[in-house]
Amino acid sequence: MAIQISGPDEAEVAWTIEVPATDRLALDRAGLDGELTAAVATVRARDGGRCRLWIGHVAPGDDESAGRWGFVPYRDLWQLRRALPAPAADLAVRPFEPGDAAAVLALNARAFSWHPEQGAMTLEDLRTRQSEPWYDPAGFLLHEREGRLAGFCWTKVHKGDGSPPADVPIGEIYVIAVDPDYQGRGIGTPLTLAGLAHLHSRGPTTGMLYVESDNSAANAVYERLGFRRHHTNRAYVADL
Repeated sequence: MAIQISGPDEAEVAWTIEVPATDRLALDRAGLDGELTAAVATVRARDGGRCRLWIGHVAPGDDESAGRWGFVPYRDLWQLRRALPAPAADLAVRPFEPGDAAAVLALNARAFSWHPEQGAMTLEDLRTRQSEPWYDPAGFLLHEREGRLAGFCWTKVHKGDGSPPADVPIGEIYVIAVDPDYQGRGIGTPLTLAGLAHLHSRGPTTGMLYVESDNSAANAVYERLGFRRHHTNRAYVADL
């Protein structure tokens, strides 16, 4: 089964069904419908409940397929891409060090207080991500002003998401955050460029990031930086 099922839990939904972008690209319409049928049956056999469905690299007709089970779309996550190298930026940054964890988590919570997942990152979450094979502290860039952390840009180098050519590494702006106290001071753009420069130094010739479709301010910045939408990951919800 290409679809991944997680739950039950006590969050905003009891279950999550996910069709990763790589698997979605490999499925035709009948294949997707068959996977959804099996996944819904599995959740219902486990007593059902509120369920979120994520479809990566959503395609025409996916809304109809999801709608057969009562799933209603409510959130679009865009993947944006641009060619590397990007213009250089003159911003002082340094790599993450173990003693920075508390400051990073505090800034992350403030910057993403509105975000349904990122804003709740804990020390355990941070350490789990930093234990992943892709983690590189040199690519976790911190910018300080007035003796405190003002922003950070966490980068990631990984394989493509199944889009041709699938085996070419892509550099990702994994998380970028500016403390609300420092927003409007021209930090976000050069911090993004610093992250892209680091990614290009590691080999990728394409940079990417994910952004909420309704985050107009961020999308305006990324468009000015040359990012363009590559595909959409869509979330749906239903009571199963």
